[in-house]
Amino acid sequence: MLTCLCDAFYGEVGIATVEVLQRIGCRVEFPAEQTCCGQPPFNAGDWAASRAVAERCRTVFELDDPASVVVTPSSSCAAMLREGYAMLFPDWTLRAQVFEFGEFLVRHRGIVEWPGRLRREEPIRAVYHRACHGRGLHLGDLHERLLGTVEGIEWVGLPQAEQCCGFGGAFSATHPKVSTGIGMEKLAQVATTGAEMLVSGDMGCLMHLKGLLSRQHSPIEVRHFAQVLAEAQ
Repeated sequence: MLTCLCDAFYGEVGIATVEVLQRIGCRVEFPAEQTCCGQPPFNAGDWAASRAVAERCRTVFELDDPASVVVTPSSSCAAMLREGYAMLFPDWTLRAQVFEFGEFLVRHRGIVEWPGRLRREEPIRAVYHRACHGRGLHLGDLHERLLGTVEGIEWVGLPQAEQCCGFGGAFSATHPKVSTGIGMEKLAQVATTGAEMLVSGDMGCLMHLKGLLSRQHSPIEVRHFAQVLAEAQ
């Protein structure tokens, strides 16, 4: 499941996700008719519109089929399918297996070490930002633990790791000053680590933080979790 942000802004993340899945032996199917999971209208309170979009998603990804395995490089979309749909459709039970990408690798496929080295001349100092929706999925530090096995990266702990980046989807548009303030506080924490790279598993967070960094003309590189794994050969 590619997600809207990946389709519109981060096609390279989708490519990296498929590359990693194929590298570990998965046969990847990409339903071309997929659209949105329905999360934007859900968060805005328009549940009628959200249900209409979600019904299509349920059909496209065969969410009523226990044999269906859905992987998405976004904790927010995974949380929508697993938690949001339970509120939209209280008489319906999710039967498919839905995973956030890192969760699929570590918990479903049992991958605890990632072979290969990041293709850089010198080791790069990096931090990981945990997206808020990961808490509902109980992801914890599984991304950091797997990334910590990649050669060529010096991983450092990010202070206040559970702090929001300030994006919040439509929140960043309706409350831009608050959103920016929260994001700048997050980046202040990143700055204390001396990191050269900021990694996350959610493209909404990456888009927001990268935008703030670009306004500061910051040299910090912003990468999705899947891109780091795909680069490590």
